[in-house]
Amino acid sequence: MEVKKKLLDLVRDKIRFKHYSYSTERTYVHWIKHYILFHRKKHPIDMGKEEIEAYLTKLATSNNVSPTTQNQAFSAILFLYKEVLGVDVTKWNIQALRAQERKHIPVVLTKDEVNLVLQNIPFEYSLLVHLMYGCGLRMNEVLNLRLKDIDFGFNKIYVWDSKSLKDRTVPLPQKLKAKLLEQVAVVNNLHVRDLEDGYGSVFIPYALEKKYPHAKFETKWQFLFPMKSISTDPRTKEKRRHYVMPQTLGRNIKVASQKANLNKRVTSHIFRHSYATHLLQAGIDLRSIQELLGHKSVETTMIYTHVVSEMNKAKVISPLDF
Repeated sequence: MEVKKKLLDLVRDKIRFKHYSYSTERTYVHWIKHYILFHRKKHPIDMGKEEIEAYLTKLATSNNVSPTTQNQAFSAILFLYKEVLGVDVTKWNIQALRAQERKHIPVVLTKDEVNLVLQNIPFEYSLLVHLMYGCGLRMNEVLNLRLKDIDFGFNKIYVWDSKSLKDRTVPLPQKLKAKLLEQVAVVNNLHVRDLEDGYGSVFIPYALEKKYPHAKFETKWQFLFPMKSISTDPRTKEKRRHYVMPQTLGRNIKVASQKANLNKRVTSHIFRHSYATHLLQAGIDLRSIQELLGHKSVETTMIYTHVVSEMNKAKVISPLDF
């Protein structure tokens, strides 16, 4: 007799089938559970437009969540109805009170400031940060790089976006080519040792693992920046080598910026902002930058024109200095 799965287990299965990250899985499950508890454990199939609007409005008014957090919760609920319950919610025209969104101009570093941070990053994380700045990669994109994603022959890096299915390539910085070759050799040797020790598997997307069950042991699928130790996969409970923890990389970036005596809030994303801004300053057209960043809309990329505009304002001389 087949045991009927619980709703949240169905959510997890669908998320894994669609190759979403583990962090997305945890976030979506959290908000869906919160949504159900808010309505006194009423099943979502018995709820609709009014319940969704009431929940999102409550988040914005009583909970004072940020626009990003509210959108995150909304995305989780949309996923539940569309992907798990098979309900088309677009016809409901959700009109909840949305959290007030502020338009922030991204903080960027000058080239000198970038170099100062890079000089203070510990050796084992240096190549990671160089790639974030040199290729405009998000933290999760650089951490998810595998050996097969580095094309030394055509000097490009493949960035696979399993969420929006908008894959792209970015030029491989020539200054990093030798270091990348060294890193590939390090991972090759590490993988051989792991196989000898009875490990050597790596996480690969659910559908691919079913189609190619032995792929997880292949060298080309290994992460370019693996952890120093074997860990237990929270989903499968299998012991394997994952990529460097985001928290670890973020902490080292913060310490490096402090050592560089920068009075700016330096996060991993500031290198992506700086990459786009410096390309724009160098005369690269907006459409090209949009493709390199993987933005769906050019309007998203246009924020960097405002950054450059603000920089140009600094060149204006005050009347006091006439």
